Amino acid sequence: MKKVFFLLVTFMSVIPAMADEGMWLPALIGQRIGDMQAKGFRLTAEDVYSVNQASLKDAVVLFGGGCTGELVSNEGLLLTNHHCGYSYIQRHSSVEHDYLKDGFWAMNRGEELPNKGLTVSFLDHMDEVTELVLKGYEPGMTEAQRDSVVKVNSDRLVRESTDASKGLRADVEALFYGNQYYLFVFKVFRDVRLVGAPPSSIGKFGGDTDNWMWPRHTGDFSIFRVYADKDNNPADYSPDNVPYRPKKFFKISRAGVKEGDFTFVYGCPGSTQEYVLSDQVRYVAEQSDPAKIALRTQRLDIQKKYMSASQAVRIQYSSKNASVSNAWKKWQGEEKGIRRMHTVASKQDFERRFDEWAKGTRYEGITSELHDLYARRNPTYLAYEYYNETVRTIELLQFASGIQARLRAGNPTKDLVESFYKDYYQPIDEEIFVAMITSFGKNVPVESQPAWFREQLARYGSVQAWKDDLYGRSLFTDRAKVEALTPSDDISGDPALQLYAAFLDWYRKDIYPVIQETGAALRVANRTYMQGQMDFEPQRDFYPDANLTLRIAYGQVAGYEPYDGAYYHPVSTLKGIIEKDNPDIFDYNIPQTLRDIYARGGFENQPVCFLATNHTTGGNSGSPVINADGNLIGINFDRVWEGTMSDIAYDPEICRNISLDIRYLLFVVDQIGHASYLFDEMSFVD
Repeated sequence: MKKVFFLLVTFMSVIPAMADEGMWLPALIGQRIGDMQAKGFRLTAEDVYSVNQASLKDAVVLFGGGCTGELVSNEGLLLTNHHCGYSYIQRHSSVEHDYLKDGFWAMNRGEELPNKGLTVSFLDHMDEVTELVLKGYEPGMTEAQRDSVVKVNSDRLVRESTDASKGLRADVEALFYGNQYYLFVFKVFRDVRLVGAPPSSIGKFGGDTDNWMWPRHTGDFSIFRVYADKDNNPADYSPDNVPYRPKKFFKISRAGVKEGDFTFVYGCPGSTQEYVLSDQVRYVAEQSDPAKIALRTQRLDIQKKYMSASQAVRIQYSSKNASVSNAWKKWQGEEKGIRRMHTVASKQDFERRFDEWAKGTRYEGITSELHDLYARRNPTYLAYEYYNETVRTIELLQFASGIQARLRAGNPTKDLVESFYKDYYQPIDEEIFVAMITSFGKNVPVESQPAWFREQLARYGSVQAWKDDLYGRSLFTDRAKVEALTPSDDISGDPALQLYAAFLDWYRKDIYPVIQETGAALRVANRTYMQGQMDFEPQRDFYPDANLTLRIAYGQVAGYEPYDGAYYHPVSTLKGIIEKDNPDIFDYNIPQTLRDIYARGGFENQPVCFLATNHTTGGNSGSPVINADGNLIGINFDRVWEGTMSDIAYDPEICRNISLDIRYLLFVVDQIGHASYLFDEMSFVD
C-alpha cells in the first residue's frame, strides 16, 4: 500500500490541472502553488495552509453541517450565506417579529440571538494516514476483513485526536474511493449567535425564479458571531461567554473585481462524482434527475399555493420550500448540462480506451464488472429514490415516527412537538400525501411495490379516500392528544404509524439489502477503477471527490456564453435589481428603502454579484472568495444553471460560480440595516 500512495501523490503533482477545474486539499497546496502564482496569486503555500503559524485556513469554518463561513474580525464576526442561516432566522421569526420578511439587525452584543444546535468547525490540522489506517491489512483478505481493519484503525486515530474538553473532533475520511485516507481534526464552537440578516427581499431576491441563474442580484448573506469561554475555548451557550478571538480573520477589499482577476475559494464542498462510470451518469441524467424533478415540482406547487394565500403559512414553509426548491432546480440544469456535453458518450469513449490499455493488467474486466453492478443496482435504487421523495416527505408520518421513537426510549417529546406544530399546516401535508402516494403507485413497478401498499389501494379504492381516513383517525393531527402520550401508551395501531412501518419494513427487507450488497461491491470495484484511471493517465492531475472537507478552488473572474450569440458579463449591479423590481411578484418585491436610495441617485453601478471559474458545489455556500492578496472580495453562493453538471463533468467554457460582491454586503449593512457600527471591528484594504 505504500507504493499505491506514492504513485497517487506523484500523479497529483505532475502537471497543472486543465483550466480551473479542481477541489484541492489545503495540506497539499504546495503542489498547486506554482500554478496559482502563475495565474496571479501573490501569497505562499504557508500563507494558505499551515500548522505552525496562523494561515487563511484559520479564518474559514464549516458552518453547521453543510455550509461554509468566514471570520472578518478579531471579535468572532462571521459571514455566510443568507440561505445557510435561513433556518435559524426562521426559528426566531413570528408574525409579530418577521425577521425573514423584515430582516434582523442586532444593534449591540446584547441583542445578538443564540441558536441552539448551531456549530462552527475550524480545521485544526489534517494528516495523510493511509498506512496507519491500513495497518494489518494483507493482500488476499476479504473486503469485510479490510473494512474491519480500516474501522479499528480509524476509530483509534479518532479517539487519539478527540478531546471534548478542548472542543476537538476528529474524522478519518476515505479519498479516491479508499485508495487514500486523511485524518481531519476540527475545533468545534457551540455558541454561535445571529447578528444580522437582510430582509428576504434582498437575501432571497429573485427566489426560485433566479436560483442557479445569471444575472443574479441576490444579497445572499447573513452575519453571525462566534462566542467562547473566557479562555477562548469552545463552550455551550452562556451569557458569560465572550466573542471568540481567532488566529486569523480576513481583511476586506473594497477595490472590486474585473474580468481576468485571480480568485480563490476556500470552503467545504459537499459531494461530487467526477470519476464514475458512464452507467452512473446515464442513470442520473435519464432516470434519477427526471423522476425527482417531477416529484418536487408537485410539492413546490402545492406549498406555494398555500404560502401565497397566508403570511403565517409563508413563514412556516419558507425554509421547507427553499430546501425542496434548491436541488429541484439544480437537477434540471445538471440533466441538461450532461446532455449538452455528451458526457455519457465521452465517458464511454474513455472506457473503450481504458479497456484496451487494461488488457493483461489487474484492471482488465473492471469496467464490465461495474456495468453489471449498476445494472443490478439501478432499478432498486430508483425505487428507493421514489420512496425517499414521496412517502418520506409526508410530514405527519415523519413526526409520528419521531414521537414513537422518543416514547420507546423514554425520552421527552416536548421540543419535538413544539417544533413540529409551529411550522406545520395540515392542508399542505394532506395534498402532498395524495400527490406523492399517487406518484409512487403510478411510477414504481408493481413488482417493486410493498404488498401492503397495494392492499391498501385496493381497500380504499382511491388515494383520496385513504388520505381522508388517515388524517381523520390519526392522533398525530391533534396536538393535545400527542402531548398527553406517555411511554406506556401503545400507539402502533395509529394509521400514520402503520403506513410508515409498512414502508420501512419493505425498505429493510426488499430494498436495503440490494443497495447494501451492490453498494459494497461498487465501492470495491470503484476503488480498483479509480487507481486504474490514475495508472492509465499518469500525466493527468487528479483531485479527490468532494466530501465536505476543506478544499481550495482557484480561477478568475470571467463571463460566459450560455448559447450562440449571447455573452453574459461577469458583474451585476443595483441597476439590474431595479429593472427586475415588481411589487406584484413576491420574489421581486424589493424594500421601499432600496427604491428610495436608488431614486436619490449615485448607486446605479453599485456592484451586486460576480462570476468566476472556481470549481464549487454544494457545501461551498458561504465560502470566502479571495483575491490575489488573500483579501475577501465576495461570498460564494451559487453556480450558473448551465454548469451544474460540474459535480460530474466540469466544462471550463460554461462552469461558473456565482458570488456576492462584498461591496454589496457593506452597502446593505450600512444603507438598509443601519448597522455600520460593525465596520468598526473589520479591517479594510483598497
